[in-house]
Amino acid sequence: MLLQNLMTKYRQRVERALTERLPKPGIQPAHLHEAMAYAVLGGGKRVRALLVYLTGQAFGAKPENLDAPACAVELIHAYSLVHDDLPCMDDDDLRRGKPTCHIAFGEAMAVLTGDALQTLAFQVLSRDMEEDDSGLSSEQRLQMLATLSLASGSRGMVGGQVIDMEAVGENLNLAQLENMHIHKTGALIRASVCLGALACKDLPAGAFKQLERYAHCIGLAFQIRDDILDIEANTQTLGKRQGADKALNKPTYPDLLGLGEAKKRADELLHSALDALSGFDQRADPLRWLAEFIINRTH
Repeated sequence: MLLQNLMTKYRQRVERALTERLPKPGIQPAHLHEAMAYAVLGGGKRVRALLVYLTGQAFGAKPENLDAPACAVELIHAYSLVHDDLPCMDDDDLRRGKPTCHIAFGEAMAVLTGDALQTLAFQVLSRDMEEDDSGLSSEQRLQMLATLSLASGSRGMVGGQVIDMEAVGENLNLAQLENMHIHKTGALIRASVCLGALACKDLPAGAFKQLERYAHCIGLAFQIRDDILDIEANTQTLGKRQGADKALNKPTYPDLLGLGEAKKRADELLHSALDALSGFDQRADPLRWLAEFIINRTH
């Protein structure tokens, strides 16, 4: 119940913050800005934003100093989904329970929407940090930009997408599959935790390394749970087409390990994530609860 309350609180907060930072309706080009809002607002688990807020909260950061990084990771995530759904990629027609961006606005507009959301993420992160009075050092601010840039590009999420494309129809071993998801899904999840940590003024010695370990584990666990839900859940619950990965002949944890072993691997990663937080006090409990939520979620 405590986690649900926190999730509701921070989801509402990041929704307001995103609305404030997206171009206002009517500003030209209005149709592009409408598509951007359509792709970003009114849906999603907001796990990445939650990780920013809960990490920062655990080490004393002010919520208002976490809004920009939380928005930035959600904008990058939204752009990746818009592009991932395109006919040349996964060719999905449903996302978050509504028509995908290219179905609603056309393929060309969806490409440009993703492009605009990606650049807006860095505008938000750099502009808000320039204007705030958080007292963060220039080094911390630059580290935030570098962290998100690395996680989003060829050595992070985009690189993972390329590995994913090239792996279709291939028989990957566990190390290869995990390497793909360390980049494709895990990079932005790790960045979310790191951004929350970088917003803190007095992070304890060694804490950053432990938080990175936590994020690494929940990033992989998140993807395993996605693969399981692609088999066990239905389209209405998922808000996207059930069985899409199998239809595209993509390598998944259940295909490689079997469903039971995939669940066991997710549990192992959960225990490793919790162990990484063992040196922190009760202020880190929401991060512990969120890890368990990731493993047990139904959509």
